[in-house]
Amino acid sequence: MSTRTPSRRTRTAALALACAAGLALTACSGGGAPAAAPAGAAEDALPTQDVVAGTGRNEAAAALLPPEVRERGTLTLAASVGAPPSSAYLPDGRTVVGLDADFSAAVAAALGLELKHEAAGFEVILPALGSGKYDVGTGNFGVTDERRKAIDFVTYINDGQGFAARADSPLKAVTDLTQLCGLKVATGAGTTFEQTLEKNKGRCAEAGKKPYEVNVFSESGAPWLSLRQGRSDVVMSTINGIRYAVERQPGTRFLNEYRRLDVGFAFKKGSPLTPAFQAAVTGLKADGTYDRILRKWGVTASAIAESRISPPELPAPAK
Repeated sequence: MSTRTPSRRTRTAALALACAAGLALTACSGGGAPAAAPAGAAEDALPTQDVVAGTGRNEAAAALLPPEVRERGTLTLAASVGAPPSSAYLPDGRTVVGLDADFSAAVAAALGLELKHEAAGFEVILPALGSGKYDVGTGNFGVTDERRKAIDFVTYINDGQGFAARADSPLKAVTDLTQLCGLKVATGAGTTFEQTLEKNKGRCAEAGKKPYEVNVFSESGAPWLSLRQGRSDVVMSTINGIRYAVERQPGTRFLNEYRRLDVGFAFKKGSPLTPAFQAAVTGLKADGTYDRILRKWGVTASAIAESRISPPELPAPAK
């Protein structure tokens, strides 16, 4: 795997990730180095075992690639590096690991392709796919009907939207967004979480309540720091990401799953690559690689029955 030399912003994001994983919670700032990891931090180390090394070429899937791609043998993949288990930097600040990296590597092996990786901000990948800058993107992209208007997806897991709070929060679960009225909610920029919160903000006024405040952050660890410092009351993020983080952060707890979404590789609308990727994921399920990846990252509940191309958005919870 080749990655771009990290910029200052990338190194800052890596530091924020360390904070989110509970490795340097007491000494995280924008420009400094992380404090020494606390006792027991080794237990929180990201798994690095190679579970895709034995993935063989899937000739039937490779045959579905456009001829020019088979001849070239490469694709450009834009990867948003956020937080585990989806994607994260190892302590070297350069090596990316996670569900997305493992599935990308396994699909590339099945198709006989070399992926040229480029780290990119979550909020810029989907527009860049539309412009043709990248061939495929990863970033725990949930499949929504709005996104399907401009982007094609090949699904590989099921994740979704969830909530976390400090341990002393009176909230037990968020089954309706009006429960957030009057609170400060931290989430990531350009995500389905931000869209869901903004779309439903008016419901507080309809209920005669004070609106909730949406605090949006570009770096993955920032919402968690905001929560721990009392600047936000709730974090809304991926179900898998929240579960992973709260297990490693004293004083925080998982509230509940709010809704599920299929997650997929993202492509420019009408991309001829989607049938090959779908066939490759299907092959990974058949040969056992798929289950090995999920077990490695502790997310077997995110398994999907079958890979699909741009399926309809899963239903939202009833209001």
